[in-house]
Amino acid sequence: MSRLLFLFVVIAVVYWLLKSYRKQSPKQDVPTAASEDMVRCAQCGVHLPKSEATLSDGKHFCGEAHRREYESK
Repeated sequence: MSRLLFLFVVIAVVYWLLKSYRKQSPKQDVPTAASEDMVRCAQCGVHLPKSEATLSDGKHFCGEAHRREYESK
């Protein structure tokens, strides 16, 4: 019985030490990726980042083929 009590005390002390160590250690901030506006292709409706879209007459397209197809209508 004394061995079981001793084992419980050792586990409790280790747990307490680990818990206090985590509180003291500064958390490192992970840099987050910069968010970017998403736009919708006027032809097919696919959403894509604004930097990858083709802009024509105030409308965004996912590629030149869809821009030409939309303008030919």
